[in-house]
Amino acid sequence: MVEGGFILSIGGAEQSHVNLAEPSDIFYEYLRRIGHVVDLAAEPGQPINALHLGAGALTLARYIQATRPGSEQHAVELERELLDFVLQKLPMPAGTTLTTHIGDARDSLVELPARVMFDVVILDIFSGPEAPAHIACRGFYEEAAARLRPEGVLIVNVGDEPALTLVRSQVAALRQAMPDVAAFAETGMFAGRYPGNIILVGTRKPWSSEWTAQLLARGPHPATVLTGVELDRITA
Repeated sequence: MVEGGFILSIGGAEQSHVNLAEPSDIFYEYLRRIGHVVDLAAEPGQPINALHLGAGALTLARYIQATRPGSEQHAVELERELLDFVLQKLPMPAGTTLTTHIGDARDSLVELPARVMFDVVILDIFSGPEAPAHIACRGFYEEAAARLRPEGVLIVNVGDEPALTLVRSQVAALRQAMPDVAAFAETGMFAGRYPGNIILVGTRKPWSSEWTAQLLARGPHPATVLTGVELDRITA
């Protein structure tokens, strides 16, 4: 553990890691991958509008503030006590513009002002093969996609078992809701060797091969990005 780092643990299970001394330093592999996708969503350092569905310890909100000062962010968390605890014990960096919402992710998405559009929407609430049916579906992804700016991206963290049952269903649902979808993970995850996380990215325009190259270069390694017919092999 690095100096200045804190871990949020719920029921004995580690949920999030925060480095208050260096918020751009992300400890968990899957969160680093999400951060790398966010890096590609706009020019380096450019402020963005970001929506976090599932707040945790606000690791990614801190990352965005550190790498893109002036960004406007919203975070939705179902448990008020959790969010209050995190903000009390691990305050956000000075200058952060963050609006918090307590409630269900899908309900809160609908309740956001219609004028608020996002460059990035991050869904990080799936923790296993059982997922909320009203969120793990085409309808929800269509509603989330409707809140994206033309160049915006929808990023979904899917924690799953080796059979990748949830990953397969979420790729199918995302493909019905968005023009293109990519999957980004540690290479072994796609072979179904062990449980872990696969990052799905929905875009409102065709996926760029340059994005694939940049994500593979940034890692963590070994990394694989699947798109198009390559992605078909894990959804068949």
